[in-house]
Amino acid sequence: MSLPLVAQAPSGPRQDYFIKAVCESADRIVTLRFGPDGARIERTTETRLLQSDISGPHGIVFSPDRKSFYVSMGHGRPYGSAVKYEAEGDRALGQVQLGMFPATSDVSPDGNFLYVVNFNLHGDPVPSSVSVVDTTVMLELARIPTCVMPHGSRVARDGTRQYSGCMMDDLLVEIDAQRMKVARSFRLGKGHEQGYSGLPPAGGDHTGHPAGSHDAPMNMSSATCQPTWAQPSVDGRHVYVACNKSDEIVDIDAEKWAVSRRIPAGTGVYNLAVSPDGKLLVATNKRGASVSLFDLATGTELAKLPTKRKVVHGVAVSPDSRYAFVTVEGIGSEPGTIEVIDLGNRTTVAEVDTPPQAAGIDFWKIEPLR
Repeated sequence: MSLPLVAQAPSGPRQDYFIKAVCESADRIVTLRFGPDGARIERTTETRLLQSDISGPHGIVFSPDRKSFYVSMGHGRPYGSAVKYEAEGDRALGQVQLGMFPATSDVSPDGNFLYVVNFNLHGDPVPSSVSVVDTTVMLELARIPTCVMPHGSRVARDGTRQYSGCMMDDLLVEIDAQRMKVARSFRLGKGHEQGYSGLPPAGGDHTGHPAGSHDAPMNMSSATCQPTWAQPSVDGRHVYVACNKSDEIVDIDAEKWAVSRRIPAGTGVYNLAVSPDGKLLVATNKRGASVSLFDLATGTELAKLPTKRKVVHGVAVSPDSRYAFVTVEGIGSEPGTIEVIDLGNRTTVAEVDTPPQAAGIDFWKIEPLR
């Protein structure tokens, strides 16, 4: 029998935590420090690659050794790109052109490969792809066809599989990392659940509606889930999928390739992160202006914390499973926000304004106090 998680007594951090986030409409990378003296922005770096348009930095992910990081740039002429940066000084080290609107990305555990979903936000509603990049030379090795509007790229801890969800096709897609091809897919809509070897047969049921802004619900009448994130569990036995339209998290048994359970979630659940100890699932609720904390053993929502502003985006959890760091985009010309959540006492303990549209976020490092 699983017992509920017990909230810890509140106490402040005894070391400094560093994260980096990107601000999409401001073309900025921000570095945040959180420690005993609170939270503050340590550095802001411009990402602009184009003279006549923003680059649109959307996703950010660190290499396993934390010495470098990668930013996916959604905008281009017409193709977007990924840029490799040095972690300590935000110096650009390399760049590679990818597909249409590269969005979320993740790195293999050995650091050799970057997986970027080509979201194709502004293009025609046609199947898109996942790009596989050699991180040493920043060369695209493969562009794997998947489905319409892939988002939420995450690699299993053992590095053998990469997962993403396709919003317009209601599909979870699993890529075999060694073969660089789709291994399996799963139809997520309630009452239409079905697993496939590879992709579903041609003539699937994506809606064919034009894509809209990723800040609002899209016109996808036949898509009932609209998956925006696919998060493997720590042990690799489950994949948690955020259904942005139906406000639920679908737990897929990775071995059986079947639905294990459906967990009611917040309005517009968007991004997910599992605490490294495997106990908690943190979910951002994009349209719900809140963040939910779930006990993974029971599926119970332990807390729903309101955010300072609206349009909640990304989340990263510290390696010690103590804090979650959340980006909030804001609306229009409002600043963005990074909020810090103490996962022990389930409260928001710090808020820092950023340039507009804070989006992708990843944890960098922990430093002892000097």
